[in-house]
Amino acid sequence: MVTIGVLGLQGAVEEHMNQIKEAGEHAILVKNPEQLKDIDGLIIPGGESTTMRKLMDHYGFMEPITAFFEQKKPIFGTCAGMVLVAKEMVSLEHPHLGFINITVNRNGFGRQRESFQAPLIVKGMEEPFMGVFIRAPFAVGVGEDVEILASYDGKVVAARQEQVLVSSFHPELTGDQRFIQLFLKMVKDSINQ
Repeated sequence: MVTIGVLGLQGAVEEHMNQIKEAGEHAILVKNPEQLKDIDGLIIPGGESTTMRKLMDHYGFMEPITAFFEQKKPIFGTCAGMVLVAKEMVSLEHPHLGFINITVNRNGFGRQRESFQAPLIVKGMEEPFMGVFIRAPFAVGVGEDVEILASYDGKVVAARQEQVLVSSFHPELTGDQRFIQLFLKMVKDSINQ
């Protein structure tokens, strides 16, 4: 059994916790940086990226999460989490964590009323995955070393680079376990290296 932490500052925390438990793994709600040493992988959930960044600064998470990343431990950023781990952002001079070589357009698909669902063709998945997009970002630029996993309307909505996985949609709001299983495989592979 692996232990997955869900950053519990704001956003769709409970849904991620439930999905990890349903997958038969151990979930920890991460409320302070000390807990990072107790987990094998970290999920940075959707929410409001500016608010989450302020809370990360307030509670001293930036350096410990960077250290976690530098230890090659897997990180999964969904929606706002994707914004937080991106190397560059449209119309923002200083990115947040800068872990994955993508440029993100925050709220790229529009505001709350433009939220939608769409079936996605995802690399490595036989059947389409229903993407739930809520004030969703997308990647406008992707580095050569980044593997594109899914696009929608020509825009990159899921990608992976080494130990970092991102999705601009919310896989935790579906009953579909395939994205959490993909992340859990990344975590297990990192432990076995």
